[in-house]
Amino acid sequence: MLDVRFSSALKAMLLLGHGEEEGSPVLSSTQLARSLDTNPSLVRKLMVPLVRDGLVASIKGRGGGVRLGRPADRITLEEIYRSSMGDKPLWAPRPEGPRECLVTNHSAEYFVRLTDETEAAVLAALADRTLADSLDELRAIDRAEGAPAARSRDGRPA
Repeated sequence: MLDVRFSSALKAMLLLGHGEEEGSPVLSSTQLARSLDTNPSLVRKLMVPLVRDGLVASIKGRGGGVRLGRPADRITLEEIYRSSMGDKPLWAPRPEGPRECLVTNHSAEYFVRLTDETEAAVLAALADRTLADSLDELRAIDRAEGAPAARSRDGRPA
């Protein structure tokens, strides 16, 4: 089963960044849940590490919700990944079984090395991309697909 914490956290952060650009920087867990096709309780749990790490700020009271903790151009995808995933590895090795041959004797160590190498490559790729870069990339995809340009409330291109 694939873990969707990072993709869900990234989509929520993109929604918050876009909301900020559109003049609606605070989104409720209900609003985020609708866009993530999940429930508000799960969104609130997803926000806990993001708030703890300062990527998201929680706004209490009537009209409360969450907003970006700092500007989108100062939040990297690596930070979102590390925050949302915690110490969980990219994938877990199969449980050890009987040690009977080359494969069963060394597969656990091999998978640890492979996981570490792959995770380092993923983090390096995410470190160079900001949330603002990602919003720009979404706009480029939208334009390339020939979709009518989204407009903000004041009629400017989004």
